[in-house]
Order: sequence, then C-alpha cells, then structure tokens
Amino acid sequence: MIIPKTSEEIELMREAALVVSKTLGMLASEVKPGVTTNSLNEKAEAFIRDLGAVPGFLGLYDCPSTLLTSVNEAVVHGLPTDIPLEEGDIVAIDCGAVLHGFYGDHAYTFEVGEVAPETRKLLEVTKESLYRGIRQFKKGNRVGDIGYAIQNYCESFGYGVVRELVGHGLGTKLHEDPEIPNYGKRGRGKKFIEGMTIAIEPMINMGTHKVKQLKDGWTIVTLDGKPSAHFEHDVALVDGKPELLSTFAYVYEALGIQSDEEKEFRQKELVL
Repeated sequence: MIIPKTSEEIELMREAALVVSKTLGMLASEVKPGVTTNSLNEKAEAFIRDLGAVPGFLGLYDCPSTLLTSVNEAVVHGLPTDIPLEEGDIVAIDCGAVLHGFYGDHAYTFEVGEVAPETRKLLEVTKESLYRGIRQFKKGNRVGDIGYAIQNYCESFGYGVVRELVGHGLGTKLHEDPEIPNYGKRGRGKKFIEGMTIAIEPMINMGTHKVKQLKDGWTIVTLDGKPSAHFEHDVALVDGKPELLSTFAYVYEALGIQSDEEKEFRQKELVL
C-alpha cells in the first residue's frame, strides 16, 4: 500500500534527506587513495549523530555499518573494510539517516583520484539516467515509466541494468511500497499519487546486468567483474511534479563542481 505524506511530513522528510546529503558532502573530501571505507564509515556515523539524527542502516536487517560502500565491481550493499582505496577506484557510498521519525536514503558514486575514461562515462550515464527517471515521476504516470526511461537510456550505451535490486517507497520505514525497478514498460505498474515519496536509484553495470552475492551475505557484485555505478535521490510528488528532497549540492561544493542539474526539480531554491 502506498502511503502518501502530508506537506508537513514531506518537509520533515526533506530534513532527514538533507542529513544524508550533508554526510555525503563531508565524505566527498575524504574519499582519496589510501583511505579505508571503515574510516569513512566511522566519520559518517559521528557526523550523522552530531546533526541530531540516527544512522538509518546501522542495525536494520542486522546491518553492521552506517554506510554501505561498494568498490568497483561491487554494485551495492558493500560492507566497509580496512582495505585502502586505490587510485582509479570508484566507490558507491549509500547512506541512510533517521530524523523526526523519517528516513533519508541517498547514494553517490565517487571517483578515487583519476579514473579511466570508460569508467567516468559509466558514472555520467548512470547519474543522467537518475534524472531521466525522476522526470517520469509525475501525475498520470506509473512505476514502469521510470524504469523504462532508465533502462532505455542506459542500454543504449551497452550497459547492463540490474534486475534484482530496485528503488522503493520511503517514509517512516526505509522500504515502503511501491518497488521502483530500473527497467520496465511505459504505462505499467502502480499509478503515482500526490504526496507519495520514493527513492529512485539506478544501479548500472559496465557489462552484464547479472549479479551475485558474496559470502559475507551483503555485498552484491557484477557477475563479470566489471565496474558498477549507483546514484540515488529521494523524491516527493508535489503538485503533480517531482520535488527533490535530497541533493548532490554538498558533494559538488566539496569537489568544486558547478551544476544546475537539480534546478528543474525544486519549487524553492536550495539554501546550503
């Protein structure tokens, strides 16, 4: 059952989402060769608690960490380790936080130093597919419209779209109805309703769409060992249009990136 939110609840969800956005922005300056994902995890937990929130993943489904850190061929759900990041790696950092009883859930794939051009292209296409999916989250559309937009765009580059893992509704629980696959057919699936809040998160592989789970019971990796990218935003349906609750602006500020990619999805200007 889809649980629509009131305008007041959506604003509370925005505050929770921005805790995660700020955390990713803080981590952006920390991701570099020689740094371990365990150290990033420790910094993130302290940062989230300092903001008056609670880590959203830690302890949920027995998750042992605040962050899920997926390096190179890891798609999602990678557990932090003491293995140092290396020049040319990519690391998808997925983070959750709870504030005012609501979840924020947000992810960004970072470059570690200089990455190969083909890897950078994968990241660019995956992030662009996220916004193409968000544009379909509007009055009159259905779940399949988001999946089709993401799948059609990414497969045009020869990339694999992961089937086993999906986006989802978001609210007082991390996972609410409906599931939001990154593949599908236009006009199919549940219809979007005013006030619904979802996490859209394309998980796109450089090669095959097929994946497997490692023995740690968490980490999902590509079957062919090629890199994977993951970007995620929290979005509400407000006045029939997508309204971003999360932002990459803190990441971009830390990395010195100029971008207006989010402007079309905000009814009010974001003040950092």
